[in-house]
Parts: sequence; C-alpha cells; structure tokens
Amino acid sequence: MTLVLAMITLRKMKAFGLSLLLVSGPTSVLAAEGEAKGLPQLDITTWPNQLFWLVVTFGIGYVIMSRMITPRIGNVLEQRGRTIQDNLTRAKEAEADAQAMKQEFEASLDDARAKASDASQKAMAEAKANAEAAEAELSAKLTKKTKTAETKLSKVRDEALANINDVASEVTQDAILAVTGMKVTKAEATKSVTKLAKAGAVQEA
Repeated sequence: MTLVLAMITLRKMKAFGLSLLLVSGPTSVLAAEGEAKGLPQLDITTWPNQLFWLVVTFGIGYVIMSRMITPRIGNVLEQRGRTIQDNLTRAKEAEADAQAMKQEFEASLDDARAKASDASQKAMAEAKANAEAAEAELSAKLTKKTKTAETKLSKVRDEALANINDVASEVTQDAILAVTGMKVTKAEATKSVTKLAKAGAVQEA
C-alpha cells in the first residue's frame, strides 16, 4: 500500500513538473525553432529556466517525501517492528509454557511410575504372604490328616495283630492236640505264639 502511494505521488510530481515546463517553456521553444536543429536540453539559454524548475520540482518532491511518504514508511516499519517483537515475546512465552508443561508431565510420569512400582511390590508381598499362609495351613492340615491316618493305621495294625495272635493260638492248640493228644490252654498257646513272634522279629532284625 505504501509503495503504491509513493508511485502515485511520483507520477503526480512528474505531471506537475511537465505542466510547469509546458507553461514556462514557450519562449525557449520559440527560440529553439529559430536556431539550428539540436537537443533542447543542450541549449544554454534554457538552462537557468530548467535549473529553476528542476530545483522547484525536487524541492516539492522532497517536501512530499519528508512530510507524507517517509513518515508513513517509518510508521509501517515501526509497527512491523513492534509486531515482530510481540511475536518473539509470545513465542518465548509459549516456549516457556511448553517447557513447564513438559516438566510437569515428566514429574507426573515419574510419580506414576513410582506409585506403580510401590503397588507392584505391595501386591507381590501380599501374594507371597498369602501363599505362605496357604502353604502353612495346607501343611498343618496334611500333618493332622497324616497323624490321624497313622493313628488309625496303628489301631488297625494292633487289631490285626491281636486277631492273628488269637488265630495262631487256636491253631497251636489244635496242632498240639492233634499231634500229641495233649490239651493246651489258650494262655499257654498265646504265650508260645508270642515267644515265636519275638524270636522271628529278632532274627529278621
């Protein structure tokens, strides 16, 4: 927009200068018609007039440039500089905010990792304690059941041995009666069977 205004102003200055030359230059033109053909700008008689209007034209152009165009350009440059500075300030603030957000995110991530690690360790400790408690309970139950089974087995074994001794005593009585014709009491037969069982146990040992 500023460049367009400057070009329009220069065009107006050129038109103004040409109009001045047209108004003030009839005498020089008439004088040049009477002379030999040549470049008008090389005619010495027109130099003072040309120099005068040249100074006037450049003076007017300087005034227009210094009073109208140059301040506008300065304002545009100043406004652009402020805009750039504001953008740089905003960019720095955004960078600082992003850095702060990054640090907060990293801190929260570290906190979450620490909490997850603590929770995992607690869960492992609880699982280990529960497993040990279950193992101890199972071991106690198995020990109790084993003792009960051993007691029952011992009782059954004693009963079986008692029955075997009774049967052996009866068989011994019948055998002695059949072989010798002597009648032996049950107590004597049981005593004999017990001695034979102890002797057999000693020999096996």
